[in-house]
Amino acid sequence: MALEGPFWRAIAVFRIASLVYAAALMAQAGGYERPVLGWLVIGVMALWTAVATFAYSARSPRRRPLLAADLAIAMACLLVSPYVEGAAQSVRGTMAVPATWVAGPVLAWAVHGGRRLGAVAAAAVAAADLWVRVRAHESPILINGAVLLFMAGVVVGHVARLAAQAEERLQRATRMEAAQRERDRLARDIHDSVLQVLAMVHRRGRQIGGEAAELGRLAGEQEAALRDLISGRPPDEGATDLRSLLLRHASPQVTVSTPATPPALPAAVAEAAAAAVGAALDNVRAHCGPGARAWVLAEWGDGPLILSVRDDGPGIPDGRLDEAAAGGRLGVARSIRGRVAELGGQVSIVSVPGQGTEVEITFPA
Repeated sequence: MALEGPFWRAIAVFRIASLVYAAALMAQAGGYERPVLGWLVIGVMALWTAVATFAYSARSPRRRPLLAADLAIAMACLLVSPYVEGAAQSVRGTMAVPATWVAGPVLAWAVHGGRRLGAVAAAAVAAADLWVRVRAHESPILINGAVLLFMAGVVVGHVARLAAQAEERLQRATRMEAAQRERDRLARDIHDSVLQVLAMVHRRGRQIGGEAAELGRLAGEQEAALRDLISGRPPDEGATDLRSLLLRHASPQVTVSTPATPPALPAAVAEAAAAAVGAALDNVRAHCGPGARAWVLAEWGDGPLILSVRDDGPGIPDGRLDEAAAGGRLGVARSIRGRVAELGGQVSIVSVPGQGTEVEITFPA
């Protein structure tokens, strides 16, 4: 990942600084008892520092052999320290030949595999360091170096994992933002072309009638489905788009107005609501004449579903609905009130003679 780059560069700087520090200690001690072997160890450390710095920055996916070699070389340089230092090793406070350079592989393991692998590498290096100190007969045995190694491996590994997770989330957010921008662009283009054509075909098909009416109905259904697709709304299993059912009733005499967002309604509720609206419009055509105008208004959201059908007809005289029910004409009583009541809804009818009628259908949220 891209965020690992700064970690590897920081480890490279640490290796170089630790190498300089180890070389300074070697020069100060005069090469200890075996200066040739000691400077050979420093040379190996310098060579591996160059190799590791280049190899870790290459972003190769096969890093396990490199990590294993890194840890093995550090431990070998640490374990050879008693033979280089000789009697000087028993002097209290004398550091091993690699000094702090051995922490480089621990940091590399932590960056690559997190705090667990960092702790594993720290345990291996700490065990080798303790063996060196036991050989020097240090009493009490100093474990400060082992504790620091464990802390470095766990903390750096944890921070590296957090950085990797943050980068992954950032990339995911970037992809989602790009996808949303593309969806918005497509939605604008489709809205300006395809959806308008489907809406026109739907209206014209209803006006012409016959086979064109069926074509218009299919165009209306596809328009509703395409709106759902470009809006990114996940499909709701078992739900029916009430808008497409209501728009089937649109005609030059009937105006249908619905919200832009489709409601997530069970199929039974959507079909019952659309059928009740259709029954109310049938009454308008039967009792108000073919030229009567009607308006269907749908409202939904967090509250109840409200459908209203209003016409500009002569209205319903007082007592007319009761007379129709008594005479066996049950269009309003059963087709509208009964159908809605079965699903927990309510119907209210307001009619003023000479000013038309409004049928309001309400379903609970």
